[in-house]
Amino acid sequence: MKINIKQWCIQTFLLLAVLAVSSVQAAGNAEVGKSKVRSCQICHGEEGVSTNPAYPILAGQHAKYLVKQLKVFRNGTRKDPIMNGMSASLSDQEMEDIAAFFEGKHLGPLGLR
Repeated sequence: MKINIKQWCIQTFLLLAVLAVSSVQAAGNAEVGKSKVRSCQICHGEEGVSTNPAYPILAGQHAKYLVKQLKVFRNGTRKDPIMNGMSASLSDQEMEDIAAFFEGKHLGPLGLR
């Protein structure tokens, strides 16, 4: 059986491209997250831009980072009386959705991220 190197290279490239794109996609759904962030918005702002320096700005933050922080609040590794309670009832998927929502928000009037 004769192998067509050019065809093999093209097929391999396309497979790698599909795998790369699928691994970059966020695990969370921002539209679903939008319906779950009401209690977050009280402190962190409607778009994730807090006006109170006591509360971090979440807009534009990487979703993986936000999920990690929510998980360490939930398991008690990171201590904060408000956040430990807020994260306690969140499932991993809810955390992913909330994180996707805030990741997609822009910081400031210039749309900086």
